[in-house]
Amino acid sequence: MLDLIGRGKAQTCNGTTRRDFLQVGTLGMLGLGLPSYVAAREAGKVDPAKDDHSCIMIFNLGAPSQLDTFDMKPDAPAEVRGPFKPISTASGEFQISEILPQHAKIADKFSLVRSCFHRGAAVHDAGWQMMQTGRLFTGGVNYPHAGAVVDYLRGGGNLPNGQAGGFLGKRYDPFALMADPSQPNFQVPDLLPPDSIGQARIDRRRKMREIVEQTMTNFESSETAQLLDGSFESAYRMMTSPEARNAFDLAKEPMKVRERYGMNRFGQCCLLARRLIEGGVRFVTINTFLTVFNEITWDIHGSKPFTSIEGMRDIVAPMYDQGYSALIEDLADRGMIDTTLVACLAEFGRTPKVNPAGGRDHWPQCFTTYFAGGGVQGGRAIGASDPNGAVPAERPAAADEVVATIFHSLGLDLDTELPGPAGRPFPLVNFGAREIHELFS
Repeated sequence: MLDLIGRGKAQTCNGTTRRDFLQVGTLGMLGLGLPSYVAAREAGKVDPAKDDHSCIMIFNLGAPSQLDTFDMKPDAPAEVRGPFKPISTASGEFQISEILPQHAKIADKFSLVRSCFHRGAAVHDAGWQMMQTGRLFTGGVNYPHAGAVVDYLRGGGNLPNGQAGGFLGKRYDPFALMADPSQPNFQVPDLLPPDSIGQARIDRRRKMREIVEQTMTNFESSETAQLLDGSFESAYRMMTSPEARNAFDLAKEPMKVRERYGMNRFGQCCLLARRLIEGGVRFVTINTFLTVFNEITWDIHGSKPFTSIEGMRDIVAPMYDQGYSALIEDLADRGMIDTTLVACLAEFGRTPKVNPAGGRDHWPQCFTTYFAGGGVQGGRAIGASDPNGAVPAERPAAADEVVATIFHSLGLDLDTELPGPAGRPFPLVNFGAREIHELFS
């Protein structure tokens, strides 16, 4: 996978650093397809009807309050319902918060799952792990991110955060690129060789490497050497691929389009994600923020260094509302929505009652995720929480079901086994979990 990170490190409110904000999985036409995809397809593990399907995962670092966004409780006491009012949407089936008016206009294109939960601790790390891998890391086993699994099968901090290859190996870890697409002179230097090294010199060095390799037969048969070879080939293809350079070149987009997404990091990441999917990328993860410390985010504890509900209303929600709605409309206008799943996830929800600081704290017992495209039927509200938004009341949806939903949209056989730790087979999804089928029927 690729991993595009910003100029700083992401950090959650329990002190864990993050280096990801935009992570992309396997490149198809950009030259990073894996033989594993061919093997999986030949083994009948990939639905041929979904061979062109992709996924954009939007991971909302900090965790939005379900009660102030997608699961309003207008009849609840003031300390539960919060300060915002529900508004009607294009869905006709559900209302959402007034702070997301652009979402309301396209609500016929996405569906809510209002009964998500997980049993991990109420800390960001546990939520990152649970919601992106379907499992909590135990016994020293780091499970692979959904994008890493797609990378393996399809070709295309202080604690582990769930955005790596896990037990699949370093080969499926993100490939880090230092770049911020909202900057005026944005480019991806890691995709380009240094100015001092011309193409001829790169080719000569590659040929020299091949000559040396021919004298190292025994070494080349080792697992370590195979990993090095795979990493070298991926990096070389990226540096020399005109398609890769083109996909990352946001200057090719009309300014009107860029402004529609929003001239900020999140908005431009959404635009970049669309360009990458359009260019053949299989899986993209956008992390909405780099840190929850001293930055206005979804982490609305109410007092510094975190965010107030007013900060969410005035800064976070407008930025997010604009970028997400632009992405969905753009995918629809370009005929890409049917084959591109956009999954919006987070670590957890927020406490049903507003805390003394006027914010809400961490709450994994019940929250909302939502999905658009990739075969999902829009305009639906699946599951329900209790009158206070505290626990699922109808159709509980566990973290492993959310991950299974992503795999299902991508055409992966949920009964597939991965090569697990110590070479033991490991199930693709936890305990036979299945997709949230109501999204697709």
